[in-house]
Amino acid sequence: MNDDYIEIIFRLVAALAAGGIIGLERSYRGRAAGFRTHALVCVASGLLMLVTVYEGQWFTSHGGARVVVDPTRMAQGIMTGIGFLGAGVIVKEGLSVRGLTTAASIWVTAAIGILTGIGFYFAAGIGTVLTLGTLSVFRWIESKIPTEFYANFSVRFAREIVMPEPVLRELVSQHGFSVYNLNYRLIAEGAQFEYHMVLRAVGDEGMRALSDALRDNRTVLEYRIAPASD
Repeated sequence: MNDDYIEIIFRLVAALAAGGIIGLERSYRGRAAGFRTHALVCVASGLLMLVTVYEGQWFTSHGGARVVVDPTRMAQGIMTGIGFLGAGVIVKEGLSVRGLTTAASIWVTAAIGILTGIGFYFAAGIGTVLTLGTLSVFRWIESKIPTEFYANFSVRFAREIVMPEPVLRELVSQHGFSVYNLNYRLIAEGAQFEYHMVLRAVGDEGMRALSDALRDNRTVLEYRIAPASD
């Protein structure tokens, strides 16, 4: 077999392995873009870079003219295209934004595929290790650092027995939350009244206690506490 063909196979297998390893971490976290998606992104990037690295295998110039293909232009095109795929995994619901980390992992996987496609194995290997470290070890570090917790909070009452706003604020404050962006709404043809707000606290320890307090309050018809996080 031609040595070039052996090298092409090795590069594509390396791209598949690197993308698959990163994708396994995303699949373990239950993300939609997981093992297969990352593996395919990395292989696709490697394939497209092989187009420029091995142009002599498929392109024959006419008249003896020498044609030089710039691999960096292909890399720019790959990263632009990956932007659309990354945007597809980002989901926004109210103030909650999910998928940013997965979008970033898809982007860096494409970069690793580019490095593998051109045969820069050392950088591709280091990039794979650093990416896995960021996705796993940094998650553990984040869990140990006190961070601000935000949640979208809505609570609904019958119009005749609405909990007064100061009472609701006091209830929220007792569980360690502060209130931002408070909104009011009449629904069900005016039969029900709803508060909607953003809650902020350091840590989410008070969320369950607040939920229990609302569940035990007979005047509450419905409530929802949705963490705003990635």
